[in-house]
Formats: sequence, structure tokens, C-alpha cells
Amino acid sequence: MSKDSIIRSTLSKKVCITPNGFSADQLDMEQFRVCHELFFDKIMEIHISDIKGIEGYGEFDDECKTEYGSCKEFLVGTFAEHKEGYWYNWKEMFETTVLDRDFFETYLQEMKDRIPYCEGKRYLVYNNTFFSNMITDGKTTVGFPDWSRSGIGDFLLDFVIMDLNKPYLQIPERLFEYCKKRNFVIPDFQERFLCMAYYKGIDVLRWHASIDDTESCTSIMKSISELKDRIYAL
Repeated sequence: MSKDSIIRSTLSKKVCITPNGFSADQLDMEQFRVCHELFFDKIMEIHISDIKGIEGYGEFDDECKTEYGSCKEFLVGTFAEHKEGYWYNWKEMFETTVLDRDFFETYLQEMKDRIPYCEGKRYLVYNNTFFSNMITDGKTTVGFPDWSRSGIGDFLLDFVIMDLNKPYLQIPERLFEYCKKRNFVIPDFQERFLCMAYYKGIDVLRWHASIDDTESCTSIMKSISELKDRIYAL
């Protein structure tokens, strides 16, 4: 079976992969506030998918296999210096780009310190929940057409990406209230969210540094550095 076929067979039947509507990026703050629970409902449907028979952690390859055996291997391995491909010898960027070594290594360690909270948390993740990649009508539908980055990990990763994309929408704050309203307990919510956020944050920071996008790097660093206070205030 192809990767797409395996993903389709794994997904909850309630997940829409051929949606009609408009890019969620077009929603303003008030429009998102009104329909944010719809987004959370639909993203949660991804995470209840049956992943029986799929092992490991990380993004799917073309055969829908994962690269890593544990969450620690996945998160730490993402930043291996001698990983073949685009990121081979990437640490040279500390000397050649705006990527700040002290900042990066501080939050890499913050991530590592929290990995035990995420170990064993295995869910299907879309891993592409930037608002431009979600389609909605703003009322009843949120769809997810592009599964190229999907894989296995802690489901909070999908909410982390939303927050990294638009921190002013207060995704973790709204998610915390959403769960409380539904009596849905997420064990170790704060530490897991921070672990996933630091992982994705420094990974995205590395990418923007690699293309000399100084403005985005500054914004990402601000978001990462402010997140702990936001999360611990919940």
C-alpha cells in the first residue's frame, strides 16, 4: 500500500482530507475565537486514529515507516549534525547565519529535560497545522489536505504548531480551557506542551536561519522565550 493509502486507512472516518472552504489563515482573531473549538474538535479526531501496526516515532517516509524507536531518539535525532541531506553539518550555521548558539542550546536542553514526560505518547499527528494548511468554512468544517509531514508523536505537537504560527491566538490557553470544559485530562500537560514546543520551535528557527530570514527568527525567538511563563500560568 502507498503512504497515502495507509494514512487514509488509519485515519478516523470523521477526518476530512478533501475539504471545501477557504484557508484558515484568512480568519481574524475574533473569527477564530468564535470557531476555535471546531478546530480543536477536528484536530482531536486525527489523534484518535488507530495506529496499531505502526511502530516508532517521527515523520513517515514514502512507505509510511518511522525512523526512530523512541521519543528521545526522535527529538534528539532531529538535530543530529551528520544527518544526511539538507541538514548535514548544519551546526556551521552558528558561524554563518543569525542562528544563536546559546539560545539554541538553551532550549535544546529545555526540550531534553522534558522528554520523559512525552515518552510513550504515540499518536498520529498531522504535523502541519499551520493555518495556511488547514481549510475551513468557519462554521462546521476543518479539513487537512496535505499529509506530507505526518507521522507519530505526542498529539500536543499539532497544537504547538498552531501556537508557533500565531501565538497571539492563545492556543495553549484555549486548549487548556477546552479540555477542562470537557473533563478531558491531559497528564503532564504543561511539560509535554513545552517539550513539543521547544522541539518544533528550535527546528523552525533553524530553518528560517538557513534561508536568512532574520525577521522570522526574531519573532520565533520571542515566542519561544515567552512560552514558559504562559504555560506555567495555566
